[in-house]
Amino acid sequence: MEYIRVTKDNIQKEHICCAISNDKDVQVSTKKAWLLDRFDDGLVFLKSAERGKCFIEYIPGENAWVPILADGYMYINCLWVSGALKGHGYSTDLMEACIKDSKEKGRKGLCILSSAKKKPFLADPKFLKYKGFSVCDEADNGIQLWYLPFKEEAQKPLFKECARRCRIDEKGYVLYYTSQCPFNGKYVPLLEKTAKENGIPFKAIHIERKIDAQNAPSPITTYALFRDGEYVTNEEMNEKKFLGLVEEDKKK
Repeated sequence: MEYIRVTKDNIQKEHICCAISNDKDVQVSTKKAWLLDRFDDGLVFLKSAERGKCFIEYIPGENAWVPILADGYMYINCLWVSGALKGHGYSTDLMEACIKDSKEKGRKGLCILSSAKKKPFLADPKFLKYKGFSVCDEADNGIQLWYLPFKEEAQKPLFKECARRCRIDEKGYVLYYTSQCPFNGKYVPLLEKTAKENGIPFKAIHIERKIDAQNAPSPITTYALFRDGEYVTNEEMNEKKFLGLVEEDKKK
């Protein structure tokens, strides 16, 4: 497989694997805009030349848009291989490329979010364990920080205290999100519209600055939904799934 590194110079002509559409699609335009603003912070987006969902996105830990203490590490935003490209060893290719690049840049190691059991939009813990990663911290909602140190004496990365409890003081449904995930560009406005039409208390908080992401109330900042102060899920939702969640909550 041939891989392409997306940069400022080629981003307009390259497809973004997690949002395969034309640049007029809000999902593509918001993702590309977010990437463009991160390249100067050291973000790397490496993808398959073949059109499909096959890429890795990573950034120096001190510039990561998550509330972690990981200076000197490389933080993996997303590693995604699916569809026809899955099962060919491409995930290993991408991870090895990240490891090589990170070592050349003098990083202490890698870190990434996952959980004890596989959850949507999070790295597969079985794959991470196979690659030598181990858990170095865990928040109250079960989201774990995994790491792969390049030297045994390397200090472990940790969650910031603001993200450990995964609680907020607001009532109703509150969604924290960033433009890192392209799906938010389409589905968050739809959820806002659906909530308004159905009289559901809903508030969407768009995290637009690194400092706010690094002090968020959840380890996950791409999509973190709360209900009456309690963390609910990081799974991206369409209108039908959101209404289903609300109905289930009414039965409790």
